[in-house]
Amino acid sequence: MNKVLSIVPYPFLPYFSGGQKLIAQFNAYLGEACELHVAGTANNNAALAKHYTFYPFLRNSRVRFLDVTAFFRLQKLIRSKKIDTIIIEHPYFGWLGWLLRKATGARLIVHTHNIEHERFRSVGKPWWKILKWYETAVLRSADTVFCISDEDMEWMINKMQVQAKKCVLVPYGITNETAPADKAICKKQVCAQHQIDPSKKILFFNGLLDYKPNTDALTTILEKINPLLLQTDFPYHILIAGKRLPESFNGLKQWNNVNVSYAGFVDDIDLYTKAADVLLNPVTSGGGVKTKMIEALGMNTAVVATTTGAMGVKKELCGDKLVVVTDDNWPLFIAAVIAASKQEHATPDEFYTMYSWKNITQRVAAL
Repeated sequence: MNKVLSIVPYPFLPYFSGGQKLIAQFNAYLGEACELHVAGTANNNAALAKHYTFYPFLRNSRVRFLDVTAFFRLQKLIRSKKIDTIIIEHPYFGWLGWLLRKATGARLIVHTHNIEHERFRSVGKPWWKILKWYETAVLRSADTVFCISDEDMEWMINKMQVQAKKCVLVPYGITNETAPADKAICKKQVCAQHQIDPSKKILFFNGLLDYKPNTDALTTILEKINPLLLQTDFPYHILIAGKRLPESFNGLKQWNNVNVSYAGFVDDIDLYTKAADVLLNPVTSGGGVKTKMIEALGMNTAVVATTTGAMGVKKELCGDKLVVVTDDNWPLFIAAVIAASKQEHATPDEFYTMYSWKNITQRVAAL
């Protein structure tokens, strides 16, 4: 691909969620490897676009998903810039991508982040079957499908009958290419900021906290994991970060006297991830790759995850930095956390070769 148009269905500049961050960083690095144009909603901050040109061609309201006028704006852009490849993030604008391909002859790629219908089925949305039909049709009609994990690729091929030759592994990436050297400095800074005893192990959990799988995982930490930790002599502090903590948790104030605190939304999530001794990932529902886990491994932070939480990550590249425990086995989860907090091996080089954005986007640009 030489000249690319990426169509993004929601705001991502600035980014707050893992999906938004994926798009922002993927585009920033892809823009260094080829000529990139990005069309998105008008409520993005275009000043944050790096290495590509941003066009506010999509409406902010949900009407945008049915806005036929966007076709004419994008068709004109494709022809004027001589764009040869269209990438749509998620399948939602599949109809638009299909029309643009028919009108311009450009190749159509769908960049998937998960199996969308399965994610919504797992959280109880009643319309997931309609989405399944539409998502399947979009992926089958695309020229190429970017799959975020081997598991998703197998699902698409075996359960959605997407042709295997169309599927390409494009994982969630990280910006660093080697293990950071400043973990100890970061921990000292975070401990001072939140008045945590630096001799304690920091157990970290973060995410959009009103997203049901994350809300459920936080409840598990508070009601199942922490009570078991309190029965040990393990010196620890659980630090929670993220936006939109439900009001029912009352800022986690009632847990402050049992080794738990809430940092709120933090601007520099990398600082906190590097400061952590262990990232907790007790997620047991929801689809897709847990991006915070890949980021933590890239920061040379140990991760203890449930089987569900670890889905989508190439475990063979993680060495002993990733420990996977069967869902709902919390006593074993606790034992794994304690053991992981004491290991000092670095994340293997092979992990960075696979997951650095620079390598990922160079592979993509060569397609």
